[in-house]
Amino acid sequence: MEKKNVDELTEIQYEVTQNNGTEAPFKNEYWNFFEDGLYVDVLSGVPLFHSKDKFESSCGWPSFTKPLSEGLVSEHEDFSHFMIRTEVRSVSSDAHLGHVFNDGPKPTGLRYCINSAALHFISKDRLQEEGYGEYLSHF
Repeated sequence: MEKKNVDELTEIQYEVTQNNGTEAPFKNEYWNFFEDGLYVDVLSGVPLFHSKDKFESSCGWPSFTKPLSEGLVSEHEDFSHFMIRTEVRSVSSDAHLGHVFNDGPKPTGLRYCINSAALHFISKDRLQEEGYGEYLSHF
């Protein structure tokens, strides 16, 4: 599990995770990416989302029905940009990830709209090699 320091982040990773920024829709790494694997926190390396919970939402960002397990993300009221939304942050690194909305598919009805810049993808085939072998049973 590789951890990064804030000073190792790219400009967009820093803007998103540290300044509550948002990357451009449809122009980010994982919005239309659907391989089997885990999406981990770009800073802490903690697994946050499973590819089986990812769905095509047509919003331009990666969307998930739920986090990998409870307690991995925290939710906070966000009144920025003249909207009322629910911000999602990584508990392990306190990085801004994106927002959660109540317009997702069953069974949760939720859409965790997450910035690609806040995530690192580990393919199912590389889980063992990258230190995530314990998650192989999830596939």
